[in-house]
Amino acid sequence: MTAATRISLEQWRALTAVVDAGGYAQAAALMHKTQSSVSYAVQKMESVLGVKLFKVDGRKAVLTPTGQLLYRRARYLLEEAGGLEQAAKKLSAGWEAEIRVVVEAIFPTFILLRCLDLLGDESPHTRVEVIDSVISGSAEALMQGRADLAIAGGIPQGFLGDALMQVRFVLVAHPDHALHRLGRKITMQDLRAQRQLVVRETGLRRDTRASVEATQRWTVSSMATSIEAARTGYGYAWLPEEKLRDQLAAGTLKPLPLREGGERYAQLYLIFADRDHAGPATLRLAQIVREQVAKECRLHMAAGAAPKRASRSKRSG
Repeated sequence: MTAATRISLEQWRALTAVVDAGGYAQAAALMHKTQSSVSYAVQKMESVLGVKLFKVDGRKAVLTPTGQLLYRRARYLLEEAGGLEQAAKKLSAGWEAEIRVVVEAIFPTFILLRCLDLLGDESPHTRVEVIDSVISGSAEALMQGRADLAIAGGIPQGFLGDALMQVRFVLVAHPDHALHRLGRKITMQDLRAQRQLVVRETGLRRDTRASVEATQRWTVSSMATSIEAARTGYGYAWLPEEKLRDQLAAGTLKPLPLREGGERYAQLYLIFADRDHAGPATLRLAQIVREQVAKECRLHMAAGAAPKRASRSKRSG
């Protein structure tokens, strides 16, 4: 039998609020309480536990080594308690009323829409919010608790993910673009002389590692804008082949004949924000995504143009 605790969650919350907000007055405003009540909660903790949580350094109160340890454990405790409440809420209502999915922009849209439709057939009352992302935006959405599930190009530290599929990129431009008119294999020097179109990351802390060959470039906010700019002859771009089906078929975009490196692949992963506390709708959507990606890969293989699908594996950040 678990021993009764002498410190309440509200007291632990007061401790973390003082540290995170930078003082008692700020913590009181954050918690919608009086400053005296927050101060009393911390003092009561010190008295009950027989420890000193803060020490005065100049004119500022800072955590003691013991306070630092308890602060870290308190953060973990509060996160676990919040996750437990969310799990109970979801279970009491059956399938979730809403799930949030952050999706890397390069993931095939037709597969995503099919997955959402299949989930809707099974759980018509579950609303789905899709958050479009480019590179670091997916990691930020997970770490900030803004998504329940992610299809992302990397696994952020502290999360686990399943390898889902690889997306093939091709370098394309309008058929009348100056690079196509060269009538020969294209070199890196040729690319540097022309305008490149690049899609901006959606994360606040942008850490783009996308290849940029040209000094002259346009950075746009969406994949659709980049495709349209390339289609109308304003530059060249590395773009997911699956997003270019209509343009390649119509001949409004044409792959550039690079002397080397004419194709690239990006790995996508399926990542839970919190697998242990995921509700049934989130779990089912993840299963549907895996099934539909596998199905599409089999169809491509049968057609002789298979996109590479990574074997299912797990890794931690």
